[in-house]
Amino acid sequence: MKSCEKNFIDKIWINQPKMPTRKMFFHGIQFAGHTAEFKRKKVAKILRGKKCSFFILTSPDSIAWLLNIRGSDVKHTPLCLCFAAINSEGEVTLFIDPKKIDRKKRIILGDGVKFMRPENFDIFLKKIANSKQKVLVDKNKTPFSVYQTLILAKANLSFGEDPCLLPKACKNEIEISGARSAHLRDGVSLVKFLSWLYKTVGKKNITELTATKKLKKLREKNQFFKGLSFETISAVGGHAAIVHYRPSKASDEVIKCGNIFLIDSGAQYLDGTTDVTRTIFVRGGSSKPSNDQKNNFTKVLKGHIAIASATFPFGTKGYQLDPKARKYLKQSGLDYDHGTGHGVGSYLGVHEGPQSISKAKNNVNILPGMILSNEPGYYKADKYGIRIENLVTVLENREKKELFFETLTLAPIDRHLINRRMLNVKEINWLNDYHDRVYLSLKDSLDKDQLSWLKRETEPV
Repeated sequence: MKSCEKNFIDKIWINQPKMPTRKMFFHGIQFAGHTAEFKRKKVAKILRGKKCSFFILTSPDSIAWLLNIRGSDVKHTPLCLCFAAINSEGEVTLFIDPKKIDRKKRIILGDGVKFMRPENFDIFLKKIANSKQKVLVDKNKTPFSVYQTLILAKANLSFGEDPCLLPKACKNEIEISGARSAHLRDGVSLVKFLSWLYKTVGKKNITELTATKKLKKLREKNQFFKGLSFETISAVGGHAAIVHYRPSKASDEVIKCGNIFLIDSGAQYLDGTTDVTRTIFVRGGSSKPSNDQKNNFTKVLKGHIAIASATFPFGTKGYQLDPKARKYLKQSGLDYDHGTGHGVGSYLGVHEGPQSISKAKNNVNILPGMILSNEPGYYKADKYGIRIENLVTVLENREKKELFFETLTLAPIDRHLINRRMLNVKEINWLNDYHDRVYLSLKDSLDKDQLSWLKRETEPV
C-alpha cells in the first residue's frame, strides 16, 4: 500500500458537511471527581515512567477525560473534536477551533494548557520530531496521517498504549457514586416504560418506533439527562434476532401479544452513562412462551448470573471470564456472535476500552473501578432474539484480596420467560435478591399502578 497526500474520500464526497464548531463545555468536578490538573499530573507521571517527553492525543474521549471537557460534535457521545499533546511535565497543547472555546474557558483551563489552531497541528508534530525528544504513540489510536508526519520528520518514537486509557477506565469514587445514581433514575424510567407497555399492548397499536419514542420521553424528564447514549434497538419477533437492528419507518412492526420483544437502550447523564437490555414475552390472552423460548432464555440468564456473581483474583482478563457466560448455551451447542461485555464511560462513550469480556484475547486486566456490560444472548434467525444486559462495576474485597462485580442496572428480568427447574439454588437466590433490590430501590418513585406492576414482576421465583 502507498500513502497519498490527499484524501480521495474528500474528493468524491459531495456536499461534505463542515467540521462542527459547537462550543465545548466543562464537566464539573462534582461529576468528574478529579480536577484536570490532577489528571494531567497523573498522565505526566506515566510518561516519565516510560521515559517519554510527549504523548500525542488523537482520541477525543481521552482529551475529554484529561481536561474535563465535553462537547456536542458526535451524536450520542459528548465529545469535542480536537487534538492535543501532553508533555512529561503535564503541560497540554490543545489544537481546537477558536470558535469552540472562548477566553473565559481558556482561563479556567489554566496556565498548564496552551491553545493552537488545528491547522498548526502538523507544524507542532514536526517541531517535536526535530527536537529528538521521545514521543509516545498509540498505534491503535493514532491516525495514519499523524503517524506518517512523525515518521517522515524522523521523530524519536516509542510505541505504547494511550496513557489516559486505564485511568479513564478505572472510575473514581465520585464517578462510581454518580453511576449508581444515574442507574437509579434510569431504572425508574425503564419500569415506567415496561409497565406502560404491558398495560397498553393489545389495546392500542404500539410499534417498535412508538416504544422507542415513549422510553425516550420518560428518560428526558430525568435529572441530568443530556441525551441517548446510542440509537435504541427496539425489536419484536424476528427483528430481535438481528443483533444491531434499528427500527425504521420501512421496517417498523406492531408489538403484539405472544411476541418476544427486545429493547436495548441507554442514556447520557451528567453523572453517568447507561446501557440496558431487557427481553420480555408480551403477555395477553392465552399466549404463553414456548418451551424453546423459556429454555434458551434461562440458559442466557444462567450465563448472566455466572458473570454477575463471579469472584476472581487480580490479574484476571476478560477472556478468562467470558466462558462463564456461554457455558450453558454451549452445553446445547448454542452460542452468540458478540462479546459478553464492553467498557462504559462516565458521561462519555457507551463503548469504552480498553477492558472487555469476550472470546478475543484482550490482555487488559479487569481492575477496580471499571464499568462493563454483562450481556449474553441468543438469537434464533427470523424467530426471536434474547439478550439480558446489565452494567456492572468492579469492586475489591480487600479481606479476601479478590475482585467482584456490583450490578448497577435496576430493572426486572422477565420471570415469565424463566424455566425455574433449570436454575440451581444459588441462581434462584441471586435472582430473588436482585429483584428485591430493584423493588426497594425504585418503589418510592412510582405511582400506584406502576408500583403494583413492579411488585408482581419482582416476586420470588
